[in-house]
Amino acid sequence: MAEATKYGELAVNEESGKTSNHQRLKMSWNRGKFGIILACFQIVFIILFAIFIDYGEQADAKGHEESELENYYPLFQDVHVMIFIGFGFLMTFLKRYGFGSIGFNFLLAAFVIQWATLMEGFFWQEDGTFHVGAEQMLTADFAAAAVLISFGAVLGKVSPLQLIIMAFLEIIILTVNLYLGLEHLKVLDVGGSMFIHTFGAYFGLTVARILYKKSAEDNDKEGSVYHSDLFSMIGTIFLWLFWPSFNAALAQGDDRYRAVLNTYYSLAACTVTTFVISHLVQKDGKFNMVHIQNATLAGGVAVGSSADLMIHPWGALIIGTLAGILSTIGYTYFTPCLSSKAKVHDTCGVNNLHGMPGVLAGIIAAIVVSFADEDTYGDSLYSQFPALVPANNTAEFTELASRIEGLEPGDGRSASTQAGYQMVALIVTLAFAIVGGAITGFILKLPIWDPSQEDELFEDEPYWEGIESTYQVKKAKNERDLGLEEAVNETTTLQ
Repeated sequence: MAEATKYGELAVNEESGKTSNHQRLKMSWNRGKFGIILACFQIVFIILFAIFIDYGEQADAKGHEESELENYYPLFQDVHVMIFIGFGFLMTFLKRYGFGSIGFNFLLAAFVIQWATLMEGFFWQEDGTFHVGAEQMLTADFAAAAVLISFGAVLGKVSPLQLIIMAFLEIIILTVNLYLGLEHLKVLDVGGSMFIHTFGAYFGLTVARILYKKSAEDNDKEGSVYHSDLFSMIGTIFLWLFWPSFNAALAQGDDRYRAVLNTYYSLAACTVTTFVISHLVQKDGKFNMVHIQNATLAGGVAVGSSADLMIHPWGALIIGTLAGILSTIGYTYFTPCLSSKAKVHDTCGVNNLHGMPGVLAGIIAAIVVSFADEDTYGDSLYSQFPALVPANNTAEFTELASRIEGLEPGDGRSASTQAGYQMVALIVTLAFAIVGGAITGFILKLPIWDPSQEDELFEDEPYWEGIESTYQVKKAKNERDLGLEEAVNETTTLQ
């Protein structure tokens, strides 16, 4: 009986009629509280949408602008698949948390799409109204990606209510950081490797550190089984196939073309490298499925910040190779060390797939930006890097404006100065993620959010209907084993 989960014990007690009324009421209130809070959030979203959100002119029945839906929607579909299928199935490797991986991924993404739209509107609204269109659908999905990355760090260790509160707080902090980086630092991050992947990873890891439980380490339920790893590979393949769309979705013209090509080649190089390194670091030269499920995707992250820049196909291969090495080594050596030494239990290894490759992406982007010049980019230098445009009322701006139609004044930065801003943005993002994650983690520790108990870790049964408890599974197995043993003994006796 000591091996039973809290809910398994309840089921056994129900059979003998010994369940206390207090225990029943407590469980009912906890379940009801989640529904009430989530419903309140949804009602507030409806009210705020009614006040602040409206169609963009292209979607309005009275609008006259040519629609950009055809420009964005095909890539949006790819990104949408990544969010709901790619991320969801990637996390199904846990043998007793498959429902939670896909189900809570679904819930979080739908919740964040609404909240992120509102938060973006609060910062970028005009005349008190935020007009939405296809581009805003994409940016909302990007915000959802950051939260789902953080979800990976705490997968199986937090309650559904904690997840909702984490998502709510994270989007606020993420949007502030994004506004600072894009509007004030004026940096480039077309694939979101800094603002989405790095932020999401280190926010989630900090939350995981604050919520650390010793019982999460070496937990029997944390492992995978053959079929759960196969399901996880479905997520890997979907993410791998559509990652070029993720990195290229917000780019335009030749920038978008380069983003697709560079991501395509970086992923290919990363996959080959991951197999090589996995073979070298594993005993007997066997491949580790954890590496193949995750590290093969790191090339998409590592190239994200520079995907639309002139890094050339050979440069994309180098970036993918570096990402494959870094991520695979991270899964092999860094993850166990973080858990045992720093008490950062990273369920999905987001540090290796999103964190370190995201930092690498930020550094690579700064290096590439520092070499940007007109010889490489031509006149498109100033559309690619708006902050490099000379300031207004200068001879340099007047000369450029006479040559480039519709040119807007910039900050007159040099390429090396812009590279410095890129590094500042990376450091600021890390600071926002770590400090914000710490604050969020301490808030999530409050009992009001129903923190998961030790016997609920990596377990679907407390939250999903139709799932046998670990106790029930073990009991059934013991009964089968006992029946088999009795049958053997009976056969032996007859002989």
